Amino acid sequence: MTTVAHLINGELVTNVGRTAPVFNPSIGEAVRQVALADQATIQSAIDAAKAAFPAWRNTPPAKRAQVMFRFKQLLEANRDKIAAMISEEHGKTIEDAVGELQRGIENVEYACGAPELLKGEYNRNVGPNIDSWSDHQPLGVVAGITPFNFPAMVPLWMYPLAIVCGNCFILKPSERDPSSTLFIAQLLHEAGLPKGVINVVHGDKAAVDALIEAPEVKALSFVGSTPIAEYIYSEGTKRGKRVQALGGAKNHAVVLPDADLDNTVNALMGAAYGSCGERCMAISVVVAVGDQVADKLVEKLVPKIAALKIGAGTSCGLDMGPLVTGAARDKVKGYIDSGVAQGAELVVDGRQLSVAGCESGFFVGGTLFDKVTPEMSIYREEIFGPVLCIVRVGSLEAAMQLINDHEYGNGTCLFTRDGEAARLFCDEIEVGMVGVNVPLPVPVAYHSFGGWKRSLFGDLHAYGPDGVRFYTKRKTITQRWPQRASHEASQFAFPSL
Repeated sequence: MTTVAHLINGELVTNVGRTAPVFNPSIGEAVRQVALADQATIQSAIDAAKAAFPAWRNTPPAKRAQVMFRFKQLLEANRDKIAAMISEEHGKTIEDAVGELQRGIENVEYACGAPELLKGEYNRNVGPNIDSWSDHQPLGVVAGITPFNFPAMVPLWMYPLAIVCGNCFILKPSERDPSSTLFIAQLLHEAGLPKGVINVVHGDKAAVDALIEAPEVKALSFVGSTPIAEYIYSEGTKRGKRVQALGGAKNHAVVLPDADLDNTVNALMGAAYGSCGERCMAISVVVAVGDQVADKLVEKLVPKIAALKIGAGTSCGLDMGPLVTGAARDKVKGYIDSGVAQGAELVVDGRQLSVAGCESGFFVGGTLFDKVTPEMSIYREEIFGPVLCIVRVGSLEAAMQLINDHEYGNGTCLFTRDGEAARLFCDEIEVGMVGVNVPLPVPVAYHSFGGWKRSLFGDLHAYGPDGVRFYTKRKTITQRWPQRASHEASQFAFPSL
């Protein structure tokens, strides 16, 4: 069985310590193993990044951007290969994997604008013969810890921007589907990135803790569950690091009586069941305003759920593949059991799905609950699977209160034809990313991604303008060159105009 190696200082490194299996979730079998980094391996990556930093920070931003232009071309040239690698280890469909990679490439395109993004501010003669300007300077060695559900896109949220800002980067991807992440990082070296500027180390909590504790690591970016996000934020900031930790979600879609229900249902199908629900932006709760709306939604959703094309992720033309692991499958089934036990109406049950030829795969079919209440676990907690819950309320105000009362505030959307209702919703909802007739309001690369409340720990969102701010520190320089032969008296008061 082949071993997925670390990438340290431009070389593939396989330590002789612990390993973990990497499964193909469509067949339920381990297809390779991944090396798990120990303290020494993490330190070697830190040392490589630290050694590469002085030369890289002094490389002109335009030359850093040229690496990103070549990197973008290589990603596009290897699109099909990368998508196949993602599908084999994650389970998502080929089409979904291609879409994931494309959203990652858009962040590389944004990073290509480094010379513009890093421009400071300048004022001449802020005082007599005094000029002042600000400069965006890199932090040094920074690290990213990324989740299994987007092995290409989420790392590409982080290191392209960090690198063009002049930092050196250590990536700790998910050990569940590491192959595509490693291959993409190798393409950066093919694009001309110097050794040590990007390093990839695989591992579990031991690797995460080593990055948190290392004084050389100045900043940490994380995407994953809320408990781990909170842990990384707490432990990292305690050590003086800059931390950006994106956590969990429970995303609501509000449907008003005037909504176009056919288009709404089509949007909900993709938002709830795409990628088997393993998205932090997945819609997992529909808040139907009025029983008539809820009844019509159920009527229209049931046949579409029954028609979902489900199979091995590496096949084309499917709607949904398996969950990433057997444990994930069992957890989702446990939530369905809980919903039934707590009194929700199970309209469509996906627990018994069996895929011909993939009987050992980690599959759960599309599931639909109606008459869910806020006290139920399937409402309160992030399921991260193909389970959609319908909650019935009497008004838009009640729907908004429901959302605002939830501990998560990642994404939400409203389906309506009413501009006044849409404006009220956008103004008053306590959620970081909002869509109107858009079910997955994921910001484009030149905006920034992040939620509110317990969906984000830290002040700055991911990628876009906030990404530049996160990976740089501002320095303001005030400089004076007195005119020749001028003699000025000492000033003891605080200087001013």
